[in-house]
Amino acid sequence: MRGELPDEIVIDDILPPGQKSSANHRPTSAKAPAESEVARILARWLDNWLRIPGTDFKIGLDPILSFFPGIGSTVASGGGIIILIEAIRSGISLPVLIRMGGNLLLNTLFDFVPFLGPVASAFFKSNHRNLKLLQTWQAGHQQVVKQSTTRFFAIAGLFVLLLVGMLTGLFFFYVWLLRELMSPA
Repeated sequence: MRGELPDEIVIDDILPPGQKSSANHRPTSAKAPAESEVARILARWLDNWLRIPGTDFKIGLDPILSFFPGIGSTVASGGGIIILIEAIRSGISLPVLIRMGGNLLLNTLFDFVPFLGPVASAFFKSNHRNLKLLQTWQAGHQQVVKQSTTRFFAIAGLFVLLLVGMLTGLFFFYVWLLRELMSPA
């Protein structure tokens, strides 16, 4: 009957290291869809909550909250961190976790740009990106996520090298220009 307690409740077996349990226990799976339900709900509310009338474009609370300096960013980032914690519980690899953290950090940096930051946040949708990475990982496609993360870091590294090269070139150009302007004619 429903609601009755069983006569005996077995909580857990205490086993010495290396010995396997004789009971048929199903280990808790990090790939269970119910575990990512919190992440799915947060990503929807933060990035795709409201549809803009007359379009198919959706915005969430994240860009709306960024109009409130400090408090809004903290609340939105807190939701994003919960998605990262969910990813850690799923056993996601460190490079993918760094990529997800980078998505969240970039979204937070958008909030420091007045008026354009919320617009960039509405288009970037970091929580939705992180949710897609998490769901792909949980679906058993870890290799695909690792490969896309490797490509992402390679492209980001090339971009950083290009930026450093441009800044170095500008520095030497300004040094040359100052020498030419300051040298006696």
